[in-house]
Amino acid sequence: MKFETVIGLEIHAQLKTKSKIFCGCSTEFGASPNSHTCPVCLGMPGVLPVLNKKVVEFAIKMGLATGSVINRYNVFARKNYFYPDLPKGYQTSQFDLPIIGPGSVDIEVDGKVKTIGITRMHMEEDAGKLVHDSLDPVSHVDLNRTGTPLLEIVSEPEMRSPAEAYAYLKKIHLILRYLDICDGNMQEGSFRCDANISLRPVGQEEMGTRTELKNMNSFRNVQSALEFEVRRQRDILLDGEQVIQETLLWNPDKNCTESMRGKEDAHDYRYFPCPDLIPVQIDEEWIDEIRMSLPELPDQKRSRFIQEYGLPEYDADILTGDRDLSEFFEKAVLNGAGPKKTSNWIMTELLRELKGLSVTECKVTPEYLGSLITMVEKGVISGKIAKTVFLDMMETGKDPHVIVKEKNLLQVSDEGELKALVEEIIAAHPEQAEDFRQGKTKLMGFFVGQLMKKTKGKANPQMANKLFVEELQK
Repeated sequence: MKFETVIGLEIHAQLKTKSKIFCGCSTEFGASPNSHTCPVCLGMPGVLPVLNKKVVEFAIKMGLATGSVINRYNVFARKNYFYPDLPKGYQTSQFDLPIIGPGSVDIEVDGKVKTIGITRMHMEEDAGKLVHDSLDPVSHVDLNRTGTPLLEIVSEPEMRSPAEAYAYLKKIHLILRYLDICDGNMQEGSFRCDANISLRPVGQEEMGTRTELKNMNSFRNVQSALEFEVRRQRDILLDGEQVIQETLLWNPDKNCTESMRGKEDAHDYRYFPCPDLIPVQIDEEWIDEIRMSLPELPDQKRSRFIQEYGLPEYDADILTGDRDLSEFFEKAVLNGAGPKKTSNWIMTELLRELKGLSVTECKVTPEYLGSLITMVEKGVISGKIAKTVFLDMMETGKDPHVIVKEKNLLQVSDEGELKALVEEIIAAHPEQAEDFRQGKTKLMGFFVGQLMKKTKGKANPQMANKLFVEELQK
């Protein structure tokens, strides 16, 4: 029997506001436990929440960026459940009247573009964090995260493979980063994902019994967890048994899922409108104002890089896969460097030396990289020496012109000087010279190599080749 995989994702993106969604407490990560709290986010009796306008603005931005419906009238609701890190005993969220309605994003897997529907997006507050003691059987509660603003993005169950889920997750992450409304840090919990997955016989319209996957703190873990769950559910169904609806945790150490609890349905949360918050009403003028402030989005920038700079699709994918990297590239090109050569330098030398760090942490400025590439294009230094200069730039952050001058690395392009050395090398290697004349043209590399040794790599390689050909053919 063949089965079809059905996957839907619920993404929680922590919005980059300085204060929490309903109070003025800081959202800064890493503070000492329970230091960023107040009576409002602690849920003390008699306090009243006040909505952070920036949260609404960020939600609208994401809605516009995904072509979604902006619900000008939306309502906050209370989602009731008990958990030790939820001080109020309920979470202030949105239910039947969310701020953002249907939308979609395009993903590409194996060269095929597919549109994935977005069901809704809604604003809500985050819960706190339990810190489990590894030495004693106790858990500590840190409520600093309580009340930080989240945008929950719920997809349609339209992904048919873990690879599609991976691509969708990356696309949402990329759009959030381009909009600069979420830092996207999965390790710090500011970008989290829950996945609902089920299997059904091919051709069946009715959904199978789903499980929910949690505790996935990387893109790779999401894909690995879904791949494992596909295999697990398939084995259960092939054995004639029923999949149990439950919430599962992903254990990356054992590479398997583990049962956490039975999965609740929406009615278990007893949603009702929050009496402490009035409905949110958004006027069209504000939406238009936010629309005008949107940056160039990933798909638009990718198309422009291909058309304007003549880059291959592969290069454009890499460069636009990170907003900071795309801006670095454009600044280098504006400094006079050729687009394709700049792309090559970024994708090989720069990304290799960054070793996973952000380009914003790099000591080499885009202007300096552009200058270095221009020096190579103009024949001021050779490509080999440029790589040495680049390593020095990565370490010191110096201007390449300063490094070249300090280390006397200017390329030797004086024809008279090089010709004398070429004649000297040919005279010292008569056998190789004769073999070259007899048709062993690969020996050109040997002769140029000898010249590079004598000039410490500073000889102009194009001129060197020309002079050797002329002298060896005499």
